[in-house]
Amino acid sequence: MSRFSRRDFLMTTAGAALASRLSGPAFAATEAPKRGGTLLATWGGFEPQSLFVPPGGGSSPYFTSTKVIERLVRLTVDLKFEPVLAVDIKPAEDFRSYLIKLREGVTWHDGQPFTADDVVFNVLEYWKPISAGVSLDALDSAEAVDPLTVLLKFKAPVPEFFLKSVLAGKSGLVIPKHIYAGSNIITNPINNTPIGTGPFKVKEWVRGSHVEYLRNEKYWNPSLPYLDRLVIRWWQDPASRSAAFEANQLDIGVFNPVPMPDVPRLTSGGKFIAETKGYSNSAWITTIEFNQRRDIFKKREVRQALMQAIDRQFISDTIFFGRAHPSIGAIPSSNAIFFTKDVQDYPFDPKKAAKMLDGAGYPVKSGSRFGLNLVSAGWFEENVKIGQYLKQAFEDIDITVDLAVPDRATSLKRIYSDYDYDVAVSNNSGSIELIPSTTQYYTTDGIVKGAAFRNATGYSNPKLDEIVAKMAVETDEPKRIALGKDFDRLVALEAPLLPMVDLEPVTIARSDVRNHSTTADFMGESWAELWLDR
Repeated sequence: MSRFSRRDFLMTTAGAALASRLSGPAFAATEAPKRGGTLLATWGGFEPQSLFVPPGGGSSPYFTSTKVIERLVRLTVDLKFEPVLAVDIKPAEDFRSYLIKLREGVTWHDGQPFTADDVVFNVLEYWKPISAGVSLDALDSAEAVDPLTVLLKFKAPVPEFFLKSVLAGKSGLVIPKHIYAGSNIITNPINNTPIGTGPFKVKEWVRGSHVEYLRNEKYWNPSLPYLDRLVIRWWQDPASRSAAFEANQLDIGVFNPVPMPDVPRLTSGGKFIAETKGYSNSAWITTIEFNQRRDIFKKREVRQALMQAIDRQFISDTIFFGRAHPSIGAIPSSNAIFFTKDVQDYPFDPKKAAKMLDGAGYPVKSGSRFGLNLVSAGWFEENVKIGQYLKQAFEDIDITVDLAVPDRATSLKRIYSDYDYDVAVSNNSGSIELIPSTTQYYTTDGIVKGAAFRNATGYSNPKLDEIVAKMAVETDEPKRIALGKDFDRLVALEAPLLPMVDLEPVTIARSDVRNHSTTADFMGESWAELWLDR
């Protein structure tokens, strides 16, 4: 508890008994939200490599940066876009240009005004070349019409839901031009103490412990945030987070912050609630990835055979204690727009897997078909267990497995920088819009050495690239949905990487934490509207 007194961390629980039977987001307090207090938070993963990682960098830096850096719009649970830094985004009739009207009176944390020049800089220097990639491939120009108006012009039609999803997603964070212009955005030291327009400002990051945020007193919405202070802490293992909840050292944790068996125990007394809402636009999956820089895994039949050797129901029931279910294709079943069951599936059948490997030219010789290096990314406890299970499953069909479960930094390096693996277990979360959050794992333009959570397998298929390119310009929604399902069918057949299980994340919160889990991607929201009923 470095730098924090016991008084800071011990929070009273008055009123918890009254609220014990009420769900956090569904509970509507009769009184107005209360101002003040410190919210102690965590998530079910490790400390980020930087508080803000411009190319993405995974969920940990996304969690920490979005309390500081905002987007133009956000997506609600009912798939409607709400204004944040933009008050209106209007397409032309031909969808080849968009006019963006910005909010007045917004300032950066250092006092500089937020203007159209900032947005133009983000579009041209950050979003298109770094964070959004193919999403803005059709962009022709971006110009500031006046200090609060931006005009985007495109070489081809751009679907409205698609563009707004990009602006509301992980790649649409808005950074200050006056800080980043003329620098390397990816390596700028300010990424460790980011400056934004958000409701909270970074006070300090104590590496290995926590990051502390203070209320932005000059936030563009003068009634927000309700909190005085937000502290995000990290623990190395989920059991420690359970203990922290019980010791009043935590108020809320997102994305499975505690071991699954601990959830009923923590919530049984009414002091804590478990909430599964708030993840619809951030659907989590656990993936298996085949490095096609290796000759063996260039063969589709080998990849398909290994998929048949995996008992995904076992993973769901035993490793995730029922808070997951076997995946169908590349698109999570929670995706209300693009999900389809009409894809190649891989039911558990080790005997069939063995026959497929025989047919692919890998019979058993001297007790083994071949050897492989399995890297199971060590940022979640479940990945450790999945790696151990896969080792046994592959050995059951006579494959020799060398298993490694590196820490977060080493996992990122081995999988996404060095491509030092044959088969990898990783995780990602995708938005309802497929481009780029899902497609970038499969398309050729997603191969960016060193960029985490992109196409690390080296898979490249012109037919698949063409489908995604068509999706990026198709403004007829039924046709666009059909293309998304074509994408899923081809990916499921090819199996360069595929989800093994769709996760069903849970948020754990004290019963006096109000107004949480109300958006489609709660983990990545600013948390300006959270308040403490104390």
